[in-house]
Amino acid sequence: MRVVVISEGESLDSEVAEDFGHAPFFLVVDTDTLDYHVIENEFADSPEGAGVAVAKAITTLEPDAVITGGIGMHGLDILRKANIYVSYDEEGPVEQCIVDFVRRRKRNMAA
Repeated sequence: MRVVVISEGESLDSEVAEDFGHAPFFLVVDTDTLDYHVIENEFADSPEGAGVAVAKAITTLEPDAVITGGIGMHGLDILRKANIYVSYDEEGPVEQCIVDFVRRRKRNMAA
């Protein structure tokens, strides 16, 4: 599965960011291999509309899911309309959040 994690840093050890639109980085991660690449958030310093801009940018990456600490309703709506699953209220290191997310998804699919 391909996920975008909204991150405070550039590695899997970084914390998942609380602020979707203003986070400094996105990590695009293959959940099977944990291979990833980093995208710097060009909208991080935008005074307004950052969440919408980030959501639109993420849709072009075509992930299966987004993992974030927090997200506003406009950004959430854009991602959901693009059929991208959003897991929010996440906290902790990126890698641990990915592992937990994958485990929850597998458990929910088996139920």
